[in-house]
Amino acid sequence: MLSQATRLTKQQRHLLLLTAAVSSGCGLAAELLLGTLTSYLVGAQALAYGVAVGGFLAAMGLGAYLSRFIANDKRSTEIEQQRQLINSFFTIEIVLAPLVALVPLGLFSLFTLNGPVWVGLTFSTLILGILSGMEVPLLTRLIELDAHDLSDSLAGVLALDYVGALAGSLLFPAVLLPWVGLLPSAFLIGAFPAWMVFLLARAFPQMKSWRYVGLGLAIALCVITPAVLPFSARLENKLYKAPVVWRSQSPYQRIILTRYGQDTRLFLNGELQLSTVDEYRYHEALVHPAIAAASQSGHPPKNILLLGAGDGMALREVLKWPSVEQITIVELDPAIVELAQTQASLVQFNQNAFSDPRVTIQYGDAFKAIPKLETQFDIIIADFPDPDEVAIAKLYSKGFYQQLRSRLAPEGILVTQASSPFFAPKVISCIAKTLNATGLTAVPYSVNIPSFGPWGFVIASNQNLSFTNLNLPIETQFLTPDLIPTFFVLAKDTIDTSVEINQLSDPVIVPYQSNPRWSVY
Repeated sequence: MLSQATRLTKQQRHLLLLTAAVSSGCGLAAELLLGTLTSYLVGAQALAYGVAVGGFLAAMGLGAYLSRFIANDKRSTEIEQQRQLINSFFTIEIVLAPLVALVPLGLFSLFTLNGPVWVGLTFSTLILGILSGMEVPLLTRLIELDAHDLSDSLAGVLALDYVGALAGSLLFPAVLLPWVGLLPSAFLIGAFPAWMVFLLARAFPQMKSWRYVGLGLAIALCVITPAVLPFSARLENKLYKAPVVWRSQSPYQRIILTRYGQDTRLFLNGELQLSTVDEYRYHEALVHPAIAAASQSGHPPKNILLLGAGDGMALREVLKWPSVEQITIVELDPAIVELAQTQASLVQFNQNAFSDPRVTIQYGDAFKAIPKLETQFDIIIADFPDPDEVAIAKLYSKGFYQQLRSRLAPEGILVTQASSPFFAPKVISCIAKTLNATGLTAVPYSVNIPSFGPWGFVIASNQNLSFTNLNLPIETQFLTPDLIPTFFVLAKDTIDTSVEINQLSDPVIVPYQSNPRWSVY
């Protein structure tokens, strides 16, 4: 037996480098998937990605350290070390394939059983990270035995490793998540390491038997992928108290529509957005006090800006006012507007509002869209999700509100939803203080909505507003002129003035939103 390792062919070397890229891409995509899944199930997006991605990288370091104990017998010949390294690498790839596929499904199942999701995420990240961390050192040593040049081997493996990581980080959110779905994507991602084992086994004659294992596992994971969708749908149904009648995954969020009797509910990333039983209370309270106050001051609004509000319910209320001539909607997710235009139950409740010729829709991030708007608006209505993530907190920041003020007519009025004053009393106070810091005069108010409990709003303008003796020359189900002034009398336990201004550089509103009272809700 020769003491030197068998020289790698050009094909073998290229396949090993390609495997480094594929393995890196699959590992990062799997962790992004776990972070997305965890944030969907339990919220706390920043923490979910921190545990998933940060924990994965840390575990990779541990895996890289542990790899030193593989094929480290100094008495072994190079050819024996080469054989051990190849066997170890193939084993890791074969183990990773089903793990990547099944771990997200297991995490989802754990949540439906009220199990410890964070423990499950941490353990899964640790296992996947350790195994993935072993791959690069093993490949580097394998190629080094052939080239006898550590720097050249390391440079080649790391270069392809980083390229693969980039591909995986883009492929998952841009292609797999919106087009394949969350859990089915895990099975496709898991199939890649198995395919690489099949290709490598064909290139390495001594590993010939592994090609059947790799091919069989890869085909099995691809064949199972379509069946994962209905199975995961049944798991997802357990998260909701009513039958799911529509589900989809956009590039931005998970969209769920449930229906029980006359109650249709819209959920985004697991959070309730509206119930058709009482949504009119929310949307009448969001829209009409501002427009009525503007009309009372002698400036009937003609040009309205709606931010968010892709379900069309706020738009329905705005369209009731005869003075309105133009409504511009800025919505991040086209899938929400499409749903509001095509789902019969939503079309019925929004009264087909998007078909009105006065409506113009712009798709994109409101934070980026506002500076590009050239017109000024008489009324600006912000109907954004609750600020429980840094990415959303920017839409409640002083910098963003300053941009909105620059697009507000001198006599214009800005109103925004402001979370629950009971479950998150610091949020509504923070929003009011932040708006006041821009030079506007902001006033908070609250309305009781059965689906949500007490809900908060903040209204602001360049001048003091009066909400007494308002005229409502429109049809409403909830509001009356006498009721509106009572909204501005807030209970003592819904006000917490010990807040700071929410800044882009310091999104204090995120921890304000994470009040322990939410556990009751």
